[in-house]
Amino acid sequence: MQGCHNISALARELEVPRRLLYRWQMRLEGPVAPIVARSSGLEEENRLLKQLLAERTLEVDFFKGALQKIAARLQADGGTGETASTTKCGQ
Repeated sequence: MQGCHNISALARELEVPRRLLYRWQMRLEGPVAPIVARSSGLEEENRLLKQLLAERTLEVDFFKGALQKIAARLQADGGTGETASTTKCGQ
């Protein structure tokens, strides 16, 4: 049935009622959740994933900005980023 486009023709070929083919298919596949129930579950999951993505996007933007500020400071301070703890000898 999975590769068949005409279930009625398949039922005639096998000489079984079309309904029987569907019953066999349901027994093999097991119970399937109604489309409405699956749809609402997927909508909730989609909403949650969008919310998580928005939060991660905000975090990434924050850290990008912080790194840009650090890079700008490093360039202004000569690029090492280190704080001198002692003076040079001989001065």
